[in-house]
Amino acid sequence: MNNIDIELVKKAVIKRDKSANKGTFGSLLMICGSYSMAGAGIMAAKGALRCGIGLLKTAVPKSIYPIFASCVLESVYYPVDETPQGTFDKYQAPFLLEKAEESRAVLMGCGMQNNRDTYFIAKSFLEKSHVSVVLDADAINAVSAEPELLKTAKVPVILTPHPGEMSRLTGLSIGEIQSNREAVAAEFAKEYGVYLVLKGEGTVVASPDGIALKNTTGNPGMATGGSGDVLAGMIGSLLAQNPQMPFECACAGVYLHGLAGDIASSEKGVVSMLPTDLIECIPKAFLKCNL
Repeated sequence: MNNIDIELVKKAVIKRDKSANKGTFGSLLMICGSYSMAGAGIMAAKGALRCGIGLLKTAVPKSIYPIFASCVLESVYYPVDETPQGTFDKYQAPFLLEKAEESRAVLMGCGMQNNRDTYFIAKSFLEKSHVSVVLDADAINAVSAEPELLKTAKVPVILTPHPGEMSRLTGLSIGEIQSNREAVAAEFAKEYGVYLVLKGEGTVVASPDGIALKNTTGNPGMATGGSGDVLAGMIGSLLAQNPQMPFECACAGVYLHGLAGDIASSEKGVVSMLPTDLIECIPKAFLKCNL
């Protein structure tokens, strides 16, 4: 299997012309967070911003808007009605789809919680979205009981499962997945017509045409809650800037995420580094790649 290389990363990162404005670099709609999991969305948002998105738009349940907005100053916000549990209400799906049409890509799932409302919103986007979609975390879990939904999408869809989520998607055991990561990722991507990022040591990025590449950056210090949310934000940001290249954007996000983690581990150590340290090292990763 071939590895993700720096030249592929550079293809996904668009150049910054002097005459550019925020519209040049796209807009990303994030649908993330819930009453008990605001942090997941916040880390995804910060990962997205550090990857150069022109405008970040964030839909959040109303109850977490104050804490979210105080942590992420650079976003536009859509505080929406929520369930009694503080999660997204399925009846907000039409509004969210309307706002998606004003963006170049959508990221959903980080901290949403896995319930029928999340399922309904994810299903609505797979069936009706006209812009590319990144599904992470609970958005993946929500559709895992009905993966055939993925085939209804008319736009590029990127999934970012860890082995446990991949197990729920495929019905395979984690052991079966881990013993044959490349083939499992490639076969799933091809069967369902999606771009798949199978996270873990040597993250595999697979495309619908059967191409699969392995990542060589990253370290065990990234094996902590929140690292995946940062990655989802990074991929969503790159995709919104360059929506014609979903595979390259997924690969670039994975490579830069791992490189930022390697830089963070050199500064903090693999035991003490945090996902927030990783976020702060994203600019250093770009600089190291001469981007």
